[in-house]
Amino acid sequence: MTLPILSRQSFQTPCTIEIEHTADHLHAHVELADGLRPEPGDRVLVHGDPIHIPFGERRVLSRVATVERATWIERLWTRLSATMLLTELYEVSFTSRRRL
Repeated sequence: MTLPILSRQSFQTPCTIEIEHTADHLHAHVELADGLRPEPGDRVLVHGDPIHIPFGERRVLSRVATVERATWIERLWTRLSATMLLTELYEVSFTSRRRL
């Protein structure tokens, strides 16, 4: 028997997919229904066939997604590891040299 606090909860929800492949934009965004927002560590799987659109087009599609909520331990680990990975991007120098 698994403890509820250590097991993932999952559910299905409708979602909207916006894809644009133009000279100005190249993006794909997924919005879950009812304003649901994924939290750190959550997994979202959009169901359906792969989507391919030719250059110069924009499409908005409706699909179903499965959202798998992270446990509190996974959420904590995701936040901590993200913070540590972010600090690797910082470049700090403590030299007294000045560039002219």
